[in-house]
Amino acid sequence: MMYEQLAHYYDALLKDEAATACWREFVKAHCDGNTLLEVACGSGELALALASYGYHLTAGDISEAMLDQARRKAGSDAVDWQRFDLRNLSSFGCYDGILCFCDSLNYLLDQAELISFFHQAYAHLHTGGTLLFDLHSLDRLEEFSEEYCESGHIDDCAYEWTILSDAPYLYQNFVFYDQYAHPTLEQHVQRVYDPNEVLHMLAQCGFHTTVYTDFTTMGIKAGEKYFFVCRK
Repeated sequence: MMYEQLAHYYDALLKDEAATACWREFVKAHCDGNTLLEVACGSGELALALASYGYHLTAGDISEAMLDQARRKAGSDAVDWQRFDLRNLSSFGCYDGILCFCDSLNYLLDQAELISFFHQAYAHLHTGGTLLFDLHSLDRLEEFSEEYCESGHIDDCAYEWTILSDAPYLYQNFVFYDQYAHPTLEQHVQRVYDPNEVLHMLAQCGFHTTVYTDFTTMGIKAGEKYFFVCRK
């Protein structure tokens, strides 16, 4: 399963405190109320940051290994951690806000699954509640049309990380080598969606949506990520 091996090295490899602060401020700016459900919460950095500001958080991920990392962190008792698949929100009640960041929805490769998520999110929001999420921009396909390669060491573990696009997909491969140079491979596949098609899906679900590029630029512009503010 994805994020089983990567979970052990996720923060060392990908933790970005500046990005976490931007996500936190984005939530504060665009979400009224204080009951939040974060889906695909990863190692819990954003959930913990929001909990420290007084939000009531339920946060979950499909990867138990990622949740283990989150539960070990300072302040984790303030968050209700649950393991669940973002494709099924049926066990939850209603919230003021539902969050899904760090391009997690790009892991839904079937458009029908993305539409289903939007319908479920709408059903689990209070009237006036907000769904907030981000997606890779279309520019990422061009950015990774030539393979990106990174290698290094985390503690005593060597790793290699590559990213390559084959429209509409992004393929990320992580290889971790133990002390005996035995490799463990994780492949992550994401689908990059046309933002105008996503806006159409959201409208069909009943959302009133505003899009930003890279947190603060209004509209669909050149950049790395699109941020969607979807009001019920």
